[in-house]
Amino acid sequence: MKPGKMLREVLKHLLKKPATNMYPAEKLNMPKTYRGKLIFHAEKCIGCKLCMRDCPAGAITINKIGEKQFEAVVDLGKCIYCAQCVDSCLKKALEATNDVELAQLDSNKLKVALGEKPGSSS
Repeated sequence: MKPGKMLREVLKHLLKKPATNMYPAEKLNMPKTYRGKLIFHAEKCIGCKLCMRDCPAGAITINKIGEKQFEAVVDLGKCIYCAQCVDSCLKKALEATNDVELAQLDSNKLKVALGEKPGSSS
């Protein structure tokens, strides 16, 4: 590369704003349709397990925890965040959020139980 051409390129980029995101100092604004962490609405779940059958990664398990009460156990380490489980749920018991901050140092914390435990109140 010729020095004159290189100098012109350097000067051109000195005047431009950097393209770097300032994350985590500034939080990311994800679009409304972003598929992030799941929310489970236990009161809507009927235990049909369609979400389990349709999950391509096998990341979700529905467990019966009481009479007509269910919890969803989601393995965030396996989940590919495709939201197929959300689309498959006939009762809309699953919902995708735009939460992107899911990193963990302990892999055991990636398996998350979602739902109301028997005897607890919301």
